[in-house]
Amino acid sequence: MQIYRRANGDVGVRNELWILPTVGCVNGIARQIQNRFLKETNNAEGTDGVFLFSHTYGCSQLGDDHINTRTMLQNMVRHPNAGAVLVIGLGCENNQVAAFRETLGDIDPERVHFMICQQQDDEIEAGIAHLHQLYNVMRNDKREPGKLSELKFGLECGGSDGLSGITANPMLGRFSDYVIANGGTTVLTEVPEMFGAEQLLMDHCRDEATFEKLVTMVNDFKQYFIAHDQPIYENPSPGNKAGGITTLEDKSLGCTQKAGSSVVVDVLRYGERLKTPGLNLLSAPGNDAVATSALAGAGCHMVLFSTGRGTPYGGFVPTVKIATNSELAAKKKHWIDFDAGQLIHGKAMPQLLEEFIDTIVEFANGKQTCNERNDFRELAIFKSGVTL
Repeated sequence: MQIYRRANGDVGVRNELWILPTVGCVNGIARQIQNRFLKETNNAEGTDGVFLFSHTYGCSQLGDDHINTRTMLQNMVRHPNAGAVLVIGLGCENNQVAAFRETLGDIDPERVHFMICQQQDDEIEAGIAHLHQLYNVMRNDKREPGKLSELKFGLECGGSDGLSGITANPMLGRFSDYVIANGGTTVLTEVPEMFGAEQLLMDHCRDEATFEKLVTMVNDFKQYFIAHDQPIYENPSPGNKAGGITTLEDKSLGCTQKAGSSVVVDVLRYGERLKTPGLNLLSAPGNDAVATSALAGAGCHMVLFSTGRGTPYGGFVPTVKIATNSELAAKKKHWIDFDAGQLIHGKAMPQLLEEFIDTIVEFANGKQTCNERNDFRELAIFKSGVTL
């Protein structure tokens, strides 16, 4: 396997130049800067691309919403798949660049630049100049030998069907166990889709402290529903039901299979970064976009995403789509990266797992996933409070 080694000891599977607005007001400016720069550099030749991750937040937010926005963006600045980052602020937003930078921690000033648009005479030219400086630093990064155990994988499902708990999710559970047995890290999220099957995860907690953190995470999410006067068990979705899932417990029993049989070593809050090798749990909703971003923000190099109904969505890291059924894989070849439906057509799990591991190694080495080839890259930040 060939990966990028960063100066702080982290490793990445991509060497991309990211543009991160601190506030939605500068999305258009950031897009103009990106487009001009790509024309000037032949699409940033020698890198894995230049990408803008726009969002609508960063101002008129209070409490947890403000913290969530700032924390997610800070986690992106530190993500090892980014060889360099330009942070663009407006100047009058709640998510002030000065406070953002002060609470960011140690960074490489040659690889992370900041710009406040209201302070520039020509913010477009200033932004392009920043990108050229960053590009000249990161374009020379080269891949070096690495191991699968050095990577962190997010485990997710969306558009699930009746085969999710029979094919793709059990295969992901086997993959998770394989990665962990070799010293690696996986993380499971989508807390509302653990409801009804959380006891299975609790039984795998490594100690009482981890168990209590899991209980708190599940109960806090149920309280979140109650506080908004919403039914806790308003799940599955219409697509799930059309695909053969009948109850939330049915859906949750499929979801939790992605965790495999490994011990739960830690339970993380939303926005918290991975720090312990092994199977981790992360607090985030079941929404595909928010959950994918939460996993990537926690430090995952890739998100492994099983689907029975099909979805084109991709996060800001490679998002590997695994079909639960071969019909979907054949119909949506431009969405799907791997067909786990082969299990019900006679292929044995050990052989399928070996093929999947080889596929993941190819993606880690630089082969683009469908979401990357389609340029479907999104950022979604969890919001739970009021907007001013």
